[in-house]
Amino acid sequence: MTLILSNDDVEKLLSVRECIDVLEKAYLELADGTGVARTRSDSIVTAKQPDTLYSLKSMDGVIPGLGVSAVRIDSDLVTYPTTGGKARRVKVPSAPGERYVGLVLLFSCETGEPLAIFPDGVMQRIRVGATNGLGIKYLAREDSRSVGIIGSGWQAGTQLMAVCAMRNIEVIRCFSPNKEHREAFSKEMTEELGVQVIPMDSAQEVINGSDIVMCATSSIDPILFENLVEPGMHLSSIKTFEIDPSAINRADITVIHNPARKMRFLGKNVQMPELQGDEKRSSINAIDFKAFPTLPQLIAGETESRTSSEQVTCFLNNIGLGYQFAAAGSVVYAKAKEAGIGHDLPTDWFTEDVHP
Repeated sequence: MTLILSNDDVEKLLSVRECIDVLEKAYLELADGTGVARTRSDSIVTAKQPDTLYSLKSMDGVIPGLGVSAVRIDSDLVTYPTTGGKARRVKVPSAPGERYVGLVLLFSCETGEPLAIFPDGVMQRIRVGATNGLGIKYLAREDSRSVGIIGSGWQAGTQLMAVCAMRNIEVIRCFSPNKEHREAFSKEMTEELGVQVIPMDSAQEVINGSDIVMCATSSIDPILFENLVEPGMHLSSIKTFEIDPSAINRADITVIHNPARKMRFLGKNVQMPELQGDEKRSSINAIDFKAFPTLPQLIAGETESRTSSEQVTCFLNNIGLGYQFAAAGSVVYAKAKEAGIGHDLPTDWFTEDVHP
């Protein structure tokens, strides 16, 4: 039988801490070449709606040690509104019922059969937080107690869960352009984490004096610059564009998630702001990610970690991997089967007796 799970199921079955643990194990296989990750691929055309693009995105990965592989597929309508003077990449829920479309297909490496199918939304949020949490585990000062976070949206919550899982955090300061959002987010996360989250009126107030600075936005423009970086800080981003190249260059140690760049296949007349014009974006696009060590190499001890409390370290979560969904999916599937969660469908519906 093939298991069908919902986002609610995934949320019950997978914690940020569990995701951190399984990714850490899986990345050792990626570092030694046993595991395989295919880079993200986006096929993009203009949509019928004004100022909107249609994107079909996929990524996959295989983890022999866990006995699984996974494919993540997203079918998105994308817009680029401006908020607080910064352009943002925003997906529009355009499927019936104003819903998004993203799926994960989990397969067995031993039989090839589809083990489970589930939405990607909750898992993608958790795996982003877990990935940055591993960056913090291996790069941030052990005595880090304060966090500054820029962003108060969907991704920001798991970023804070991850940092609190990795370090004994005592205070968190938060800024986002929308005052109502940042205040509501700060109240919610204070209650969830048991750590005071204080809403601030500017990014500078958030960054000044913080041991760990986290960017968790949908901005396609830089939001963290060199002049705000202090000795001993750890810088963390969930998107390529969030940290200005000057701040990246200020870091003594910079580690990325993966050296691959997204493969983009663009239809005629497609205009993507993150690929256009602007000097800052152009300088970020010019970064040679292959020059930096990767998170799997850091975990495997193949590259240098922090060696002093004065060093500035930086983790760039520059690209997502289908490999992460295979790792996290293995945990969710095992726990779901044990707990009897989800709905079974005949595997014959998804297999065939005709040679493909």
